[in-house]
Amino acid sequence: MPTIDMPLTQLQAYTGINPCPADFDQYWARALEEMRETDPQVELVPSAFQTPAAECFDLYFTGVRGARIHVKYARPRHADKPHPAVVQFHGYSGNAGDWSDRLAFVSLGFSVFAMDCRGQGGPSQDIGGVLGSTHHGHIIRGLDGEPDNLLFRHIFLDTAQLASIVMSMPEVDPGQVFATGWSQGGALTIACAALEPRIRKLAPVYPFLSDYRRVWEMDLAKDAYAELRTYFRHFDPQHVRENAIFTKLGYIDIQHLADRVRGDVLLGVGLMDTVCPPSTQFAAYNKITAPKRLEIFPDFGHEGLPGLHDKIIQFFLGNY
Repeated sequence: MPTIDMPLTQLQAYTGINPCPADFDQYWARALEEMRETDPQVELVPSAFQTPAAECFDLYFTGVRGARIHVKYARPRHADKPHPAVVQFHGYSGNAGDWSDRLAFVSLGFSVFAMDCRGQGGPSQDIGGVLGSTHHGHIIRGLDGEPDNLLFRHIFLDTAQLASIVMSMPEVDPGQVFATGWSQGGALTIACAALEPRIRKLAPVYPFLSDYRRVWEMDLAKDAYAELRTYFRHFDPQHVRENAIFTKLGYIDIQHLADRVRGDVLLGVGLMDTVCPPSTQFAAYNKITAPKRLEIFPDFGHEGLPGLHDKIIQFFLGNY
């Protein structure tokens, strides 16, 4: 079998090489406390897009540090009792997508919440306030300051805060809230379920933001991870601080959060993925102790994976 990474037998045992900070648990305990102390000030605004079957809203809430976060919320128009919900997360630099992308789940009786990540392709705010570079990406945003100011810390917290808001809605069954996303969305799916462990099922696909040092050692700090190379070239050209930098990135490395996941997991991976290398994905997957299954696509990279959307729907419906 062709490969761009380890053989499958090694992938199945790989547990990552990016260092985990010694105070990782305290870091996220402090972060979650900040989130819980933040008044979300939820606002629902009817959208211009409506259908006979779906009632659609622009949902806004206030995340940590005061940023207003936007979510596309679509629910079944005639639901008469609490029903399941799906929280969706988009790819890096993108946005929540079209309303029509929500309708398949709505037609099956799910409410759907698609979050726009702060400072990316949708209207969610990135209110700044960090030291150092903000050039070429969000992984390095806040890297020069205190780790509590890392932007992906805030985005991870946004996912958990949204899930908590969803679970508090009277129309939603709080025991049947699911999460899914591809690439960055896959990473945020894992982060969401780790920080809000009531997520019942999650379907991450080729998750990003995992095992940064492995990406570096594979010479794949390009495409979505290009900002790692940009940072070193500008701010540590001789790699004097390399270990400290990767250790700080460990706070926002999803592999270190993965063992907090309690929901059932369906993860999709393409073994020819040169954007989010398979080993980095296995580093997170192999740390998950909850019930889990893997969908492997040997000849596919960071692209559409045939039939996987259908399997995710069946997984959430309990038929797979």
